[in-house]
Amino acid sequence: MLGLLSGIILFIGSFWGEHGLTIALLLAVLMNFGSYFFSDKIALRMHGAQPVTREQAPRLYSIVEFLCSRASIPMPKLYIIPSDSPNAFATGRNPAHASVAVTEGAIRLLDENELTGVLAHELSHVRNRDILISSIAATMASVIMFVANMARFAAFFGGGRDREDEGGGGALAGLVTIIVAPIAAMLIQMWISRTREYEADASGASIAGSPHGLASALQKLEAYSKRLPMEASPSTAHMFIMHPFSAGALGTLFSTHPSTQKRIERLLGQKR
Repeated sequence: MLGLLSGIILFIGSFWGEHGLTIALLLAVLMNFGSYFFSDKIALRMHGAQPVTREQAPRLYSIVEFLCSRASIPMPKLYIIPSDSPNAFATGRNPAHASVAVTEGAIRLLDENELTGVLAHELSHVRNRDILISSIAATMASVIMFVANMARFAAFFGGGRDREDEGGGGALAGLVTIIVAPIAAMLIQMWISRTREYEADASGASIAGSPHGLASALQKLEAYSKRLPMEASPSTAHMFIMHPFSAGALGTLFSTHPSTQKRIERLLGQKR
């Protein structure tokens, strides 16, 4: 995955010729290093997540401690996101350096069983070590979109290697690059997220002891997310338990999450 995302950055850099390729290579190396060690902090900061103590969120701590003992993983750091839209995500490079963030809206909306199901889902991402993959994908996708915007800006003002190419071939290649690169990054995010959400649902239901709390929570989260979309970056959308944006039929084709109905059907199908 890192190779694919780094390759996209290098491909965009080549739009500026040899110098651009060198800069893109340095950027890719820095981003690989930075995303491994700091992607969790970046993701939390992007959404204004605030750390909470046991005194500030006793209900949250009680549920997570119970689930961590069942999952045999260390207690993560807990954060609350100041948003009325109900959602949650986990981040970090491994179970020993994990964080779980829940929105204020989710804490208010969900009952005990539903919140337990959501938190069990997020702790499954921690136990399954999905959090490193999703955090790095978010950071790298942000860089790709930033670099692609720079390339688009340069192309608008006549920059890039197209000056040196005959017949406009360079300009066409540059245009294709700055349009296709963000789409490629989005498709990689979509592939990563969709393949891991089903697994986290299943293992989360196992940790919680029942699939019904999570199934009920998913129904509520989808309904409220449509009415109250979350202000989130497209580069981090795949990290949330529920896609944070409201989308029509076309948007769901490119969603980072499988359909909620399919997730619920799979969950409830586990219990006979």
